[in-house]
Amino acid sequence: MNNTTSYQPRSEKLPTSLDQVTPGWLNRTLRLRYPDLEVRDFKIVEVNNTHTTKLRLALDLNQAAVDAGFPKNVCLKANWSGSSLSSGSGICELEARFYRYFREQLTVPAPLSYYADWDEDTFNQGLVVMEDLALSNVTFCTAIDPINADEMARSLEGMADLHASCWDNGILDQHAWLKTSMGANSSDAKMYRSLEEHMLYNNSLPSRRSVLPGWFLEDPERLSAAYDLLVAHESAQPGPRTLIHGDAHLGNSYVTSSGERRWLDWQIVRRGTPWRDLNYFMTSSMTVVERRSNEVALLKHYLQLMAARGCDMPVFDKAWEQYCLWPIHGLASFNGSRDEWQLPGSILAGVERFSAAIEDHDSVRRMAKLAGQ
Repeated sequence: MNNTTSYQPRSEKLPTSLDQVTPGWLNRTLRLRYPDLEVRDFKIVEVNNTHTTKLRLALDLNQAAVDAGFPKNVCLKANWSGSSLSSGSGICELEARFYRYFREQLTVPAPLSYYADWDEDTFNQGLVVMEDLALSNVTFCTAIDPINADEMARSLEGMADLHASCWDNGILDQHAWLKTSMGANSSDAKMYRSLEEHMLYNNSLPSRRSVLPGWFLEDPERLSAAYDLLVAHESAQPGPRTLIHGDAHLGNSYVTSSGERRWLDWQIVRRGTPWRDLNYFMTSSMTVVERRSNEVALLKHYLQLMAARGCDMPVFDKAWEQYCLWPIHGLASFNGSRDEWQLPGSILAGVERFSAAIEDHDSVRRMAKLAGQ
């Protein structure tokens, strides 16, 4: 099969609804990259509609496609759900760009992809055709099943691969579309206000009140002010900035049969400093006790991994200072999420872990001090 990294131009828009996803359309689309491939038909294995659609298909392929190793089962991901969390936000377009430009050119811990494209219009549709992980020997993860320090140390190797791939090497300068973490051109800066309605609702729930810091329940604006300071602080960092996942929690990851952790849902991928990914992953993925006992050693381990990959890292004390600020973002993100948006118990687990971390690290006071307040 003539498989090149180039894509022939499309003459039709990507589908914006499931009824437009037909064997004929998929055949025309994939042949723009694989001219010898023919999709004769497909069967729908599963439709998973959340804020995006994951459409699992069993393909009836021609012999040339089979001989070349194109998979008979794939998963298509796009905005076909009609969810307001996806429509108009551009997250599907962003994820498609990630798979086109980064997954296929760099060593990053993500699923294999075979086709990725997008439309730059008001709908901002994005499409990724990727491996069907449900048929692979992988283990999907959730926050209700925390990992221990040893597994975290192994997982940080993949995170270091991701961060080292674009560390101060000019690659990101080729991608003006990639937004800056907490930057004014991203949704990050306004995340707290966009989730505030949900956050105030969540603050009234007995389950949340049992784990949230008392000062936050009494005065939510304290966290809001700290979040604004974090936005300003991160935007002012001189760098270097690298490629970060942006939403690195266990529910967005899976582990391969060889023990490698890979990441799903690259819908808010950013250029940023690594502390956002690192704190979000470590804090949300371990129990409070496990984190408290191991996070210093794990941060040192991460710094060593990055140095071994040729990255000029700050000394531990400076890295620790940055790391300790990010529970502000983690608590806002998790407590701004409704329980029904994730598997039962996973949001509450994250809220509890970030509530403990923001107290342990005195993150709000640290942030105010760094800001000169």
